[in-house]
Amino acid sequence: MLSVDHAGVVTTTNRLARGLLPAAEVGGLLDAVAPQWLVDAHAAVPRRAVTDADRSGAAHTVAGPVPSETGPRWVEAYARPDADGAVTWWLVDVTDLRTTREALRTEQARAAFLAEVSSRLLGSLNVQRCMEITAELATAHLCDAALVIAPARRGRHATVVSVRGRGTTLGDLTGDPAEVAGLAEALQGFPPVPSRWLDPAAAPEWLVPPGVGRIGSVVVTPLPGHGVPAGALVLLRTAGADGEGVFAEDEEMFSRLFAVRAGNAMSAARLYDQQASITETLMRELLPPVVQQLDGVEFAARYRPSQDEERIGGDFYDVHPGIDGDGSLVVLGDVCGKGLDAAVLTGKIRSGLRALLPFAGDHLRVLQLLNSALLDADDTRFATLVLATVRRDAAGACLRLTCGGHPAPLVVRADGTVEEVDSAGTLVGALPEVVATTADVRLGAGETCLLYTDGITEARGGPFGDEQFGEERLRRALSQCAGMPAEAVVERVQMLASEWIGRGVHDDMAVFAVTVPRGQHLTAVGGHGRGRYTA
Repeated sequence: MLSVDHAGVVTTTNRLARGLLPAAEVGGLLDAVAPQWLVDAHAAVPRRAVTDADRSGAAHTVAGPVPSETGPRWVEAYARPDADGAVTWWLVDVTDLRTTREALRTEQARAAFLAEVSSRLLGSLNVQRCMEITAELATAHLCDAALVIAPARRGRHATVVSVRGRGTTLGDLTGDPAEVAGLAEALQGFPPVPSRWLDPAAAPEWLVPPGVGRIGSVVVTPLPGHGVPAGALVLLRTAGADGEGVFAEDEEMFSRLFAVRAGNAMSAARLYDQQASITETLMRELLPPVVQQLDGVEFAARYRPSQDEERIGGDFYDVHPGIDGDGSLVVLGDVCGKGLDAAVLTGKIRSGLRALLPFAGDHLRVLQLLNSALLDADDTRFATLVLATVRRDAAGACLRLTCGGHPAPLVVRADGTVEEVDSAGTLVGALPEVVATTADVRLGAGETCLLYTDGITEARGGPFGDEQFGEERLRRALSQCAGMPAEAVVERVQMLASEWIGRGVHDDMAVFAVTVPRGQHLTAVGGHGRGRYTA
C-alpha cells in the first residue's frame, strides 16, 4: 500500500510496498520513487468529489513493470481517491500470475498448432504433399526458413525448401548430409538422435536458402516414422536486431513434438505409396487383359465384378496366340467365390494355363492337368472353364470348344438363329478326374460365338427384383445381334444384364465374343441398309 497526498508526496507506505519500490520512503515525491507508468496514472486520477466508483478503485486500475535485482517485476496498481485529494495505491505483484498466463496462452497456441498439423497432414497420403505441408507449417510457426529432407532413394534426397513469405520449392539436396552435424544420422534413423543445435557459422552454404539473410540459429531435428526413418527437418532463424535469434530450450522441445507428428504422417504416406505400388504390380496380373486380335476374326470381352468399387473378382478371360499353327486359345472361367480371395485363385489358374499352352491342342489334357494342380494345392474352391481354339480359314473360322462345368457357349447365326454348343464337362478342382466333351463349330461371315459366365444368366432383377435374367432372355437378346461386330455384341449383352439388375446385388459377370466380320460396308438393320456390316 502506498498513499500519496494532493501535492504528490508519499505519506504512507508499508513493508511490501517498499519491497516493490525500495525508494518509496515517507516524505519523498512520487515522481522520484515510482516508475513513470505509475506517475502518469496518478496524475490522471480525477481530483473531485469522491464517488462509490472512486472508492472501489475499479475505474483507476493500471499495470506495468518495476525494476528489481532479479529482473523486472510486473505490478498491478489500484487507485482509491480520498476526500482531501490524496490517493491510496494498492500494489499487487502479478509477475507469477502473468508468467503463468503467458505460459498457458503459449501452450494453448501450441496445442492449436499441433491440432492443425495433425488435421492437415493426416488429410493427405501423398509423400510430397506431406513434405510441403510440414515445411509450410514450420516456417509459419517455428522459424524463418525450413528444409524437409527425405531419406535417400536411388542416390538422391528429395527436399522441400520453404522460406517465410516466399512459398515452397521441391528439388533434390545439393550437398552432402555428412557436412552437417546430426543430419546424416537423422536421415538414417539409426541410432535415434535428438535435435542438434548448430553453429550458424559452420552451416554449409547449400543449407541456407538464397536471400534468407544472416542466420542466427540452426536446429536439425529427425523425423521419426513407423519403425523407419521418415527424413530430417532443418529449422533456420535469422539473426535479430538485438542479437542472435536463437531457439529457446522449450521451443526446441516443441519442434521435436512437431517433428514426431510430421514424421509419422510422412512415414504413413510413404508406406501407403509403397503398398499402392506393390498392389498395382500384383493387380496387373489379376486384371482382365487387353484382348489380342486374330487376323480376320474379331475378339471382344467385357467384365464387371460383383462389387462395382472393385477391379478384380472370380470371373476371367484370356486370349493366347497360337503355337505352331494350332490357332489362338480363348479361355473364359468362373472361380467359386467373389472378391480378392476368388481373384487370387483366378491368378493361379491363369498362370497355370499359360504354363500348359504347349498342350493347348488337347483341351481335355489341359483341363486334367489343371484339375490335378488345383487338387494338389489343397484348396477347397473350384472353377468352371470353357476353352475355345480359334482358327481362321477362307470360309470364316473354325472353333473347337470344351466346357469344364461351364455354361455351354451360344452361337448366333447370320439369320439371327441362336444355337447352343454341344459341349459339357465336370468342374475343375472338385473331383479326381475331369470328364468333358469337345464340339467343333464353324462360323461364317457375320456370325458370333458367345462365351459367358453364369453371372449373366443368374443375374436377379426385373420388375420385382428377384427374377433371373435367364438363358432364354439371353437368347432373345443375341438373336437381335446377328451381323453385329464383336464389340457391339458384348456391349449389348452386358448392358441388358446390368439394366435387368438395376441397383441389386449381383455376381461377377464376364462375356467374350468371337465374331467373323462381314465386309466393311455399312448396311441397315437386318443386313439391307445402314447400320450393319454386310458381306
